[in-house]
Amino acid sequence: MLSRMKIFGRTSLDELAAKAAASPRKRAHLTIHESASDLVQRFFVTADPDTYFRPHRHHTKSELAVVLRGRFELVTFDDDGRITARYGIGDDAPALAYETPRATWHTLLSLAPGATFLEVKEGPYDPAAAAEFAAWAPAEGEASVPQFLEWVRTAKVGDRFAR
Repeated sequence: MLSRMKIFGRTSLDELAAKAAASPRKRAHLTIHESASDLVQRFFVTADPDTYFRPHRHHTKSELAVVLRGRFELVTFDDDGRITARYGIGDDAPALAYETPRATWHTLLSLAPGATFLEVKEGPYDPAAAAEFAAWAPAEGEASVPQFLEWVRTAKVGDRFAR
């Protein structure tokens, strides 16, 4: 059986940006793959600057992201929550994509409303093993999230967040 062709235009990204702006989490995604059992998982992810991607790592899988609109900053950490690197990716940055190696603590900061990336991960999706969230960073919804976001936006390589 042949699958139907999927075409994604700029209006798809505009619609996703509107959903992200209206979302309490200030982000939205569009799933491209058919099911969680697919061997390749693919998403468009749109995030506004107020969103929070809790630092996390993937033990068994890498992830690839290509920025399609806007700009992000990828921040990596060591096991103690110390920043190890910062990478600008997207508009007006030297990089347009990144691949995060397995077991690398990382977060993304959206630097523009409607910033969007295409994410590709190995499947199938297993929620129990998908990601480990950093104990040294606040969980989504915790009162200290704004403080953490402000810190990570301005912290230098070598800095560590004090909870």
